[in-house]
Parts: sequence; structure tokens; C-alpha cells
Amino acid sequence: MQQSVPTASVAQATFVATLVDEWSLLGLGDVVVCPGSRSTPLALAFSRRPEVALHVRIDERSAAFFAVGRALASRRPVAIVVTSGTAAAELHAAVAEADLAHVPLMVLTADRPPELHGVGAAQTIDQQHLYGSKVRLYEEPGVARFDAATSWRPLAQRLWRAANGDAGLVGPVHLNAAFVEPLLANPLELPPASGRADTSSLPAAAVDLDVRDQRVLCVVGAGASPEIIAAAREAQWVVVGDATARGSLAYADPLVRHDEIWSDLVPDVVIRIGGIPASKFLAQRLVTSGVDVIGLECAGPVADPDAVVSRRIAGLPDASNRAHVGDADYVALWRDASAMVHKHLATLWDEVLDEVLVARLVVETANSHQVSLVVGSSMPVRDVEWWSEARQGAVYSNRGANGIDGVVSTFLGVAQNSRAIGLVGDVTMLHDVSALVDGPGANTNAVLVVSDNGGGGIFSFLAQAREVPASEFETLFGTPRLHDLAGVAAAFGHHGETVSSAAQLRAALAAGLDRPGLSVVVATLPSREANVARHEELNTLVARWWASR
Repeated sequence: MQQSVPTASVAQATFVATLVDEWSLLGLGDVVVCPGSRSTPLALAFSRRPEVALHVRIDERSAAFFAVGRALASRRPVAIVVTSGTAAAELHAAVAEADLAHVPLMVLTADRPPELHGVGAAQTIDQQHLYGSKVRLYEEPGVARFDAATSWRPLAQRLWRAANGDAGLVGPVHLNAAFVEPLLANPLELPPASGRADTSSLPAAAVDLDVRDQRVLCVVGAGASPEIIAAAREAQWVVVGDATARGSLAYADPLVRHDEIWSDLVPDVVIRIGGIPASKFLAQRLVTSGVDVIGLECAGPVADPDAVVSRRIAGLPDASNRAHVGDADYVALWRDASAMVHKHLATLWDEVLDEVLVARLVVETANSHQVSLVVGSSMPVRDVEWWSEARQGAVYSNRGANGIDGVVSTFLGVAQNSRAIGLVGDVTMLHDVSALVDGPGANTNAVLVVSDNGGGGIFSFLAQAREVPASEFETLFGTPRLHDLAGVAAAFGHHGETVSSAAQLRAALAAGLDRPGLSVVVATLPSREANVARHEELNTLVARWWASR
């Protein structure tokens, strides 16, 4: 070291510079920084590493979901830096989402040193284990000291590998780093880096799995990669899944709703991979079908809220293994059923928009333009899963905690430096309106489609709409807001427009994908009650089409 007695400020500057250097060597590509004083050492260390993309966002809650979006799109850990106090608390919702959705998030919170706790110091809360069991690893190294310098790179490695799931589940980690004043100092020479081999590998093919010549229905959810879905299809498994399941068969929910259709499509065995689809009808069929349900753990833990999985097997489907190959005729039966629904749906709409048509046009455009799609919770994720054509490109949705919090921010994180489409409801947009403050960064063409049905549309499908008096239902669940949503977007400096026909929506999507920045396209829709009736009509038609095929 160049100084005989380096100060604590110099030590902490060297400490954070070492962490950032190590993370850069490990492959960190993005860091989201929220302005704050106590986090200055971390912010400066990241700012001075041009190989790490720096995203500065002023609202910590929104910033954390933006980081979730970046991690989803990049499929590697993303760091977020915040100052002490309630700034750290603002990240809690995104940490919960990252935990349940297995998103690699490195949460770096600045803290006051121990002597400033419990004495009334400003902007100081108890940040120890702030996120509880939601993080894969919690580290609190204390105020940096040069005599601990040999521990700095191993600390960075532990956090990276825990977030990356190298020894467990992918997910968030938390470093709570105490910094003393002065906060500004130049780092000294960093401890040397050591070479490390890449130990990552794909799961092996599943053993103890024998489904040869059986009718195999593979139900996939969040976490199932396109490669896993392709392997399952190659093994002659029928693959149906949630909105994010790229390459799965479309229209499973409207098909399995009907007893007469399910009796023809019932499988010999069900294989579950990843999370769960939004379809409650599909879930209920698995509960009541009486067939064996196998959890294939090749995409993280298999979600099993209904306790239907009878056994769990590790590994991937492998079409070269004869024991893994299912009944090709069963695949053809499902494929023809899906194609039948697709053919008839294409004839139903003229130019008048409804919620289903908006979802169908959004997916159609994302497929044809080969851009990523981010889908909000409640009705958008269901209409994409149930009524839209098969997704050919990347689709993302915050289905860990299944909430509407932070969806616009997640969308902007996914869209960064690319072209992307988002689909949300009006309440979801307003809930995360702070995302519009910073908007997207440079080199981004983002189109956010807002299905404006005047409130929380999902509740109109639930018992509350039938059993709660209408005025009380509107106040507590419908929650209509009269904001001009296109005007809200324009007030933040973004392009905003309202559309009311299919032609207008198609044109707005195409123009938005060519327009730099964020375009908010608000689709004016019929009432929430009309939306319920439309879904009931479509489900009735599917049964009629099947009977007359």
C-alpha cells in the first residue's frame, strides 16, 4: 500500500473498489444506483467501471424492480445500490419477488457504522437481516479494515455465487455495508485477483423416468427455459404452460375447462416443471384426474400448491433415451385441438377492441417483430396464457409474488438497450407510475400497452363481484380512476396516445417499436362486466367448436 497509515475512508474506498472489480471479473453487466450520501463509496466505485452499465433511478422501489427486469433479461446477477434508512426498506417488495421468482439480485445497502446506531442519528434504521429469509445470503462485514483485505474478494465471490445459484436456488442476496465519514477517498492498490474456472454446467438427463409410449402432458411454468421446453417437445410430450412458456401449445385453459374435451385429452402421466400456470381449471384437472404427477426438477423447484406431485426426479428430458419418449399420436391430438381454437378465434373480431383482442394483438406483434414481451398480473397474464397464440420470443412476468407492484419498472428494465412491448392494466400502470420519472435509458424502444377498463378487472371474475353490493364493490375492488393515462405519460415526457380499434393499436405498436424512448398506448375498452361476458362467450364457443369438429 502507498500510505503508511491509510485512513478508514481510504480503506472503505479500496474495499468497495475490490468488490466491484471482483464482480466485474465474474461477469456483472448492470448496476442500478439510487442517489444517496451514505452509499457514495459504492456509487463511485461502480461509476468508475465503464464495463458495468450504470442505471441511475431516483425511486428505490421502482429501481429495485427495474433491476429485477435487467436480471430477467440478462439471466445473470444485477446489483442495486441504495443509501441507509427507509431507502433500504423500499427494496423489500422487489426482494420478495426475486426470492419467489428465483431472480439473481445483489442488494447492496449502505449503513451507518455501529456507533451511530441507537443514538438518534439521522436516516438510521436497523438494517441487519432486513429482508429476513428472503435472501440466499446475508453479509455484514462491518467498517472496512485493511487487515481484512484478504477477505474482500472471497466476500464478493460468495455473494455472486449465492445470487447465481451455484450452490442452491438462484435469488437475491444482501450486503449491508457500513461506511464512515469522510465518504470520499481514492482507493489504493487492490488485493490481487485469482483465476477461477467456470464450474457451471447444465443438469444431466433425468434418470428413473420411464414414460415410453404414454400420453405425456407436461405442464410448465416460470423458470422453464426455451431449451427445456424444446427438449420436452422433442421427447413427444404435450407442453402447455403459463404466459412465459416460450414454445408451448396455446389455448390449454379453454380446452381443459370442458369435460367432453378433457375426456379426449386426458393424459396417462403428467410432468410438472417450474412454476404454475394461471389456469385454475388446468390445476383442478391435475387434482381430480387420478393420473400420476411427476415433478421434474430441471428448472428450479417444482411448484405444487395443490400437493399433486407424487414424486420428484432431477434432470432434463432426453429424446435420445427411449424411456423418455411419449406417444406421438397424443401430441398430434393436442396440436390439432389448439389449431382448431386458433382458426376459429381468428374469425371473431372486427375492429372493436376488447381485452382478449388487445392481448392477442400484443402477442402477435411481439412474435412478428421478434421482441421481448412483459405481461402484467391479473387479466393481462391470463389473456396471454389462455387466448393468445403461442409465444415465440422471450416473455416475462412477475409471477413470483403474483402482484402488480413494480411491473412497469420491470418492463423498463427488460426493455433497456433493446425493443420490447409491455401489457398492463390501468391500475397496474398507476400503481407504478413513478417508473415514468426516469423512463427507459438510451437505445431503447419500449411500447407499454395499457388495457384501460376503468379499474381492477380481475375482481369482476371473483366472488366479490357477485356477493358484495355494487357500490361497495366499486369502492373496495373495482377502484376506478379517472386519470387521462396518455396525458400522464406525456406529463413525464413520454409519447402517449389512446386507441380504440384494432387498426389503431397495430399502427401504434409498429410506430412505438420504431420510436426511441417510451411510448404509452392506452387501449379504450368496454366495461369490466362486458369483459366477463366476453370470456364466458368464448369458453362456450370452444365447446361448440369441439362438438362440431
